[in-house]
Amino acid sequence: MKKTVLYIAAVLAVSSGLMWQKPMVAHAEPEVIQEAPVSTVLEVATEEDSDEDNGPAPEIQAAKKLEEELAAAEEAAAQEAAQTASARQNLVDYALQFVGGSYRAGGNDPHTGVDCSGFVRYVMQHGAGISMNRSSSSQATQGKAISSSQMQPGDLLFYSGGSGINHVAMYIGDGKIVHASTYATGIKISNWNYRNPVKIISMF
Repeated sequence: MKKTVLYIAAVLAVSSGLMWQKPMVAHAEPEVIQEAPVSTVLEVATEEDSDEDNGPAPEIQAAKKLEEELAAAEEAAAQEAAQTASARQNLVDYALQFVGGSYRAGGNDPHTGVDCSGFVRYVMQHGAGISMNRSSSSQATQGKAISSSQMQPGDLLFYSGGSGINHVAMYIGDGKIVHASTYATGIKISNWNYRNPVKIISMF
C-alpha cells in the first residue's frame, strides 16, 4: 500500500514562486500541486483622480483667479498711465505752438495776446479739455499739490512776487517751462527754477 503524504502548500501572491512547508512524512517524493497565484487589486482614489473628476481644488482655483485679477489690474494701470502720458504731451505740444506770441495784461487768447494765467487757462481748456480759474492765485487752489521731483509735462508752477502768487507757468519737461512772461518777451520758454516756485500742482 502506498503511503499517503500530506503537504500543505501556501501560495503567496507577492512572489512568482511557490513556498512549500516541509512534508509531514519524510523520505517520500512529494506530489507537486501547482495552484495559480492569488492576487488582490485594490482601487484607491487618489488626489489626481479627484481632480480629474471634480476639477482643481478650491484653493488652487482661488489662487488662479487672484493671479488673473492682478494681471488685469496691472494691464489696466499700464494703459491708463500711457493714456495720461500721451495727454500730457499733447497738451505741451499745443502750448508750444504759441511761443513767440504777445503778452497782454488781462488777455485771454494767445492769438491776440495773453497774460500768464490767461495763457494757462486757454491752453489747458483747448489742449486738454481741463477748466481752470482765471487768476493765477485761484488756479493755485486747483488740482493736486506735488513736489518738484514729481513734476511731469503739463503740470503748473506758481511764483510769488512777495505779496502772494502772481505768476503761473506750465512745465514742459527737461527742466523747462512755457509761460506768458512780460511785454518785452511775450510767450517764451524758461528754466523752471528761474524763480523759486511757491507751489506746483498737477491737474492729471
